[in-house]
Amino acid sequence: MSRQTLDEQEYRVFCRYLENRCGIVLGDNKQYLVISRLSPLVLKFNHPSLSELIKRTTSGYDVTLMNAVVNAMTTNETLWFRDGYPFEILQNTLLPSLAKAKKPVKVWSAACSSGQEPYSIAMAVLEYKARNPGAFSAGIEIIATDISSDMLSLAKEAKYDNLSLSRGLSAERLARFFDTPPGANSSILKQSVRSLVTFRPINLLTPFSTAVRYDVVFCRNVLIYFSASAKASILQKVAACLQPQGVLFVGASESLTGISTDFDMNRSGSGLYYVKKT
Repeated sequence: MSRQTLDEQEYRVFCRYLENRCGIVLGDNKQYLVISRLSPLVLKFNHPSLSELIKRTTSGYDVTLMNAVVNAMTTNETLWFRDGYPFEILQNTLLPSLAKAKKPVKVWSAACSSGQEPYSIAMAVLEYKARNPGAFSAGIEIIATDISSDMLSLAKEAKYDNLSLSRGLSAERLARFFDTPPGANSSILKQSVRSLVTFRPINLLTPFSTAVRYDVVFCRNVLIYFSASAKASILQKVAACLQPQGVLFVGASESLTGISTDFDMNRSGSGLYYVKKT
C-alpha cells in the first residue's frame, strides 16, 4: 500500500467530524496520528486513498465505516489498577460505607476500554468481600461502558495476553483471579470476576439515561480528550447519574476546577476524589 497523505483542509474537516461524533479534540499537527490510525482502513474498506476514506466517512452514509473510524481513533491506553490510589480509596474508604447498603450498590466505569478498569474494580470488591463475609448482601454491580464496539468485544471476552497482564497486575492477583492453561501466552478471567461486570455501549457526548443512580463513577483519563464545553456537559450528566454524596474518580492529570461546580474535592492518602454536592 502506498504511503497515505492528508492535506490541511482534509485534516480540518476530519477534526470537526471527530469532535462532533465522539468529542475527541485532536488539535493542531496531529495528521500523523490520523494517518497511522486510519491507513489500515483504506485497504480494509477498499478505498483508493485516505482522502477518499475520510470523504466517505464524513458524508455520514456508511455506518459501518463510521464505526470503524471511531474505533480506530479512540485512544485505548489502559492498565490494571491504574495509578493505584483510586482502588486503595475504594477498598479502604468507600466499600466499608457501602457494604451494609440495603439495596444493590452500583459502580460505573465510564470509559472501560478493553476492560482492565472495571475488572480491577471487581477484583477490589472480591478482595474486600473475602475479608468481610456478609458484605454487600443486597448485591453489587459494575456497569462498564465505552464508545468503541471493538473494545467492548475484547472486554467481554476477558482474555489477556502476557504483555497486558504484566501492566499493573501482581503475580498474586494473576494466580487468584485468572485461569492460565499450561504453556499458554494468555489468561482468562475467572467467572467470579466477570459476573460482577455488565458491558454497554455509551457515547458520553450523547444523552444517556439517568434512571440508574450510581454510588461510584470512574470517569478516568477520558475528559482530557474533550473540549471544555464537552467536559462540562459530560460532568453535568455524570452528576445527574450519581446518588447524593456519590463519588467520582477522574484521572490523575485531570481536574474539575473551572469546569464543574457539582462536586466537592476530597483528599485521601496519595490521591483525591470528588463527592457530589447535596
